[in-house]
Amino acid sequence: MTAAVPDTSVQVRRTILAVPGSSERFLAKARGLAADAVFLDLEDAVAPAAKPAARGQIVAALGAEWAAPVVTVRVNDWTTPWTYADVVEVVGGAGARIDAVVLPKVQSREHIVALDLLLTQVERTHGLVPGAIGIEAQIEDAPGLLNVQAIAGASARMRSLVFGPGDFMASMGMASTNVGEQPEGYERGDAFHHVLFSILVAARAHGLAAIDGPYVAIRDLEGFRRSARAAAALGYDGKWVLHPDQIAAGNEIFTPRQADFDRALRMIDAYAAATAEAGGAVGAIVVDDEMVDEAGMKVAQRIVAKGRAAGLSASGERAEG
Repeated sequence: MTAAVPDTSVQVRRTILAVPGSSERFLAKARGLAADAVFLDLEDAVAPAAKPAARGQIVAALGAEWAAPVVTVRVNDWTTPWTYADVVEVVGGAGARIDAVVLPKVQSREHIVALDLLLTQVERTHGLVPGAIGIEAQIEDAPGLLNVQAIAGASARMRSLVFGPGDFMASMGMASTNVGEQPEGYERGDAFHHVLFSILVAARAHGLAAIDGPYVAIRDLEGFRRSARAAAALGYDGKWVLHPDQIAAGNEIFTPRQADFDRALRMIDAYAAATAEAGGAVGAIVVDDEMVDEAGMKVAQRIVAKGRAAGLSASGERAEG
């Protein structure tokens, strides 16, 4: 029996909060925060000696209610000695509460295939629906970027591609410690544009969400907003957040602006009327002094879908309510 694959094109993933799995305090605090998703971390945020105990803490935390609609767990990557036990213990203990497993440092489709096979065995062993738990792949180095298309299509479990800027900067030898920010001295454009766009193309080609990585200067909210706005403008669905203060800003930036949402609705209504036989079956019209054709309609429809998923309604509808 195979689970239905969620429609990630309308699933809200504006902010994904990182939560250290070894901290009971952070786990408890994160349960009530207004992020669209959380990932309970067993990787970078957990010291090696604390990883075994963190698995049990995550299982216990997953027994509580979470405000975030999407709850995921980041395991350790396949080059470590912890991946197998991470999956077996956490999914075996609380798989019914896990929407997806986040796999870091993915370098090839084989990494995804291996996780898919292990998840299937654990699901069957514990009476879970095979295929119900998704996979989110982090692209964090040169091999991962070169193989991103194959990674995106490696499994029906795939839900999103996530850019990991810290490890990627280390992989490239970039001379900066401010993860998520442009490297100082590079003045020819966006140093991450090729990486972000390559990940985005692979995600869209396979119907996946595209998620930008974290901005580590947690007190620099304007820097976070600048980074998030760039990813949102490119077409990304959301961004990882490391601090509660980043959640509201991320949710705002990755939600279509009300004016854009209203205009998209006007475009859809006007185009539907014009292309109907009663309207003359016109193929291109003018809305707000701009030409609208079938291509423009696709843009408008995506804006409306993202806005509806985030809770937007037309200005008039909202005022009447």
